[in-house]
Amino acid sequence: MNEGHPVQALWCDPADGVVARIVRALAERQLHAARTVVLVPYAQLMGVARGMWARCGSPGFVPRFETTHNWARSAGGFVPTGYDIAHDMARDLVTAQALLSQSGFNAERFALAGRLVELAYQLAPLAAAVSPEERGAEWAQRASQVADAGSESEWFRTESALIRIAVAWVANSGFATDVLMRESTRDQVDALIVLEGFQTDPLTQSLCNLWGDRAFHLSLVPSNAPAEPAASHVALDPEDEAELAAACVLQHLAEGRAPVALIATDRALTRRISAQLKAQGIVTHDETGWKLSTTRAAATLMSALRACTHDAGSDQVLEWLKSSAGGDAMAVQSLEVRLRREGVREWSAWCALAARSEKPQDVALLSFTEAIEARRAPMIRSRPLAEWLRALRELLEAGEQWEPLADDLAGGKVIGALWLDADAHGDDGDFPGGRHTLAEFTAWVRDVLEDASFVPPAGDQAPKVVVLPLYQLLGRAFGAVVIPGCDDRRLPASPEPPGNWSAAQRADLGLPSREVLEAAQRAAWAAALHNPSCEILWRQSDATGEPVSPSPLVQALHLDHALQPTADPRTPREVPVQPTAYPTPSGALLPLQNISTSVYEDLRRCPYRFFALRQLGLRSADELDAEIDKRDFGNWLHAVLGHFQEALLETPTQDAQERIARIEDAAQRATRELGLSDAEFLPFAAAWPAVRDGYLEWLVRHEAGGAVFVEAEPWKEQPLGELRLIGRLDRVDRTADGKAFVIDYKTESATVSKERVKDPTEDTQLAFYAALVADDTLRAAYVNVGEKSSGTQTVEQPAVVEARDALVAGIISDFTRIAQGAPLPPLGEGGVCDYCAARGLCRKDFWSDEAPRGGPAGGGETK
Repeated sequence: MNEGHPVQALWCDPADGVVARIVRALAERQLHAARTVVLVPYAQLMGVARGMWARCGSPGFVPRFETTHNWARSAGGFVPTGYDIAHDMARDLVTAQALLSQSGFNAERFALAGRLVELAYQLAPLAAAVSPEERGAEWAQRASQVADAGSESEWFRTESALIRIAVAWVANSGFATDVLMRESTRDQVDALIVLEGFQTDPLTQSLCNLWGDRAFHLSLVPSNAPAEPAASHVALDPEDEAELAAACVLQHLAEGRAPVALIATDRALTRRISAQLKAQGIVTHDETGWKLSTTRAAATLMSALRACTHDAGSDQVLEWLKSSAGGDAMAVQSLEVRLRREGVREWSAWCALAARSEKPQDVALLSFTEAIEARRAPMIRSRPLAEWLRALRELLEAGEQWEPLADDLAGGKVIGALWLDADAHGDDGDFPGGRHTLAEFTAWVRDVLEDASFVPPAGDQAPKVVVLPLYQLLGRAFGAVVIPGCDDRRLPASPEPPGNWSAAQRADLGLPSREVLEAAQRAAWAAALHNPSCEILWRQSDATGEPVSPSPLVQALHLDHALQPTADPRTPREVPVQPTAYPTPSGALLPLQNISTSVYEDLRRCPYRFFALRQLGLRSADELDAEIDKRDFGNWLHAVLGHFQEALLETPTQDAQERIARIEDAAQRATRELGLSDAEFLPFAAAWPAVRDGYLEWLVRHEAGGAVFVEAEPWKEQPLGELRLIGRLDRVDRTADGKAFVIDYKTESATVSKERVKDPTEDTQLAFYAALVADDTLRAAYVNVGEKSSGTQTVEQPAVVEARDALVAGIISDFTRIAQGAPLPPLGEGGVCDYCAARGLCRKDFWSDEAPRGGPAGGGETK
């Protein structure tokens, strides 16, 4: 340790050091060191205190440096039984459910169990500070009176009942520290010395009362020591703050100030800083850990449970299958391709599709799908909790996930927290609370994982960087201290007291008030500033861009002129600009035979897009859990109108009500076929009556003109030299004079459709569809099916034959040039590029200034 460090003087000053004062107290009272217990505020300080005693204490016997929990563990083992609070969320949640059932809340036991455990955990330190005899009588009576406040109000009745249950629970529970209040324990300890931290502990106070004049207090909080000026850094955003903090740590290590204390004010920020340090070869030792629910092991287990629900989504099942160590990876990949291509969001819908489909790829996946269902099926029924634990383990073993979970450090913690070990949970009788459904069991697992923490084990060597909370700086010497997250949200001057207790309830129960917590926070902050090298950091804005203010504690330093703005420790480096070359690929070696309207539209809009998406066959993976949008509504509407017109062709009718009934039947059929949820489809379902009525009115006018429906969604192919034009038309009618009438439904604004037909050579779609129909006298039009007052409208392309002939000539010319090696540069502009899946490939945003921004496209002749 640095001899000039303030902590050195705090412990080893010959006159006022903690060790010297303990030595004098033992000598003055003629106490034996081995029969003296010194209580420290937190566990990590036990080793520090022993080291300081060895460094500057008296020779011979050493006092016992303990925390209350460590002392209780050595004084006698405690095994919770019955309804004892175990401080094990897995057990305590089930106990809470049983207590709620006995108190008349059986129907709400799963919903209220978490809140009851939370209340019990807040009351437990207060109950543990009282002797068992007094706890069940006087203390329970006083604490129960707190629940009466507001009980006359219906709004607070449930909360008051929960408080009464929690009070009764903790009042009748045994605690591990009860052994410290026994006379046999006091007979073994001659003196009790309490090293006080920033906040008093109720149990410690009670023990001091029991020991009487054989107990005395010493403060570890530095007093009247001048604080060092704090170096400060202001970051732009969370990412910049993490980089700055990591750079500060690296600079301290490079200058020999080790170990460095990294204060955990925000878990996400701390993990980001740790990742930055790990990239530089610096491994941090985290004393606080992180929630077990955020580990990969917990995510693997939760994905298995989510995949087994009756309404599991396809994404949830895929996530589970991908996290499995075993299984057929190729089958999983093939399954994902089919699910995304068909847009099947619900797993049950896929099972039904696979069972009835005759497509070869679906038949090949049927046995794999059935095997997955065989693993999911046993998880559906409700059962007691002990059986759920066995079923969960069997599910993990069947997916070859158990062994990797057991071999992982965090996985072992998950197994222990959930009592998944074969012999850990004992008999079924250890789990009261009745039967659980899968949803209730999943909620229990989630709550357990949320409560537990994972603290990585420390290595054999002394860590260079230690992650710890602010109050654990007390009494420990670090070469430097880095405190990120010093903004008003992550470092408030007055922390919010835990729980929903009112100020009056806190005072009656003895819970720490806001004022007490504020005093402790300010004392911990002042103690941190006493370190010789302390750097504080805060950000100007959050990730969302919302401004963030410095913590009031930082603002106070600024007013006292105790902040020292410091230069950015990051070393700037020059990165030469390397613009991306303008791509001009050739598609001569990737000929296409089948040309659809969308394929040729891509070529006309941007040759490079055609090359990437059509010739190379690249495509982005569609999201399975995306919300229903206008495109889904359009697909649904096409299916509805197709079913309706085919039914009308088979059984004609002019009755308006009959037509409404038939189109409604067609709507229900389309909804079933597309697997659309009623809840998700609700916004479009609300607009459907107006769309339906508008279409039926248009149909009457359309038929009055002599048009007759012929077919819906016919598949057409037309040879064109070495090419083949292919496509599916929305609808084909026959006019009164016998001409074919090609119709394409649109849900866009009629104004947009009218813009399409203004220049026949610019409108690819109708001209292409016309080329699929062998008729030189045909007509073609867009039919805008809308919900607005204008209703359904026909927007016809009058020059469709001329546009078709020009399009066919352009297709022949363009694909001849491609076969001859003509370049396919990226020439898209505006909206074409804004929503292009190939934009990341052409790198348009990173071209050099010399790159051409225009020129003849592959499809330029047909523009």
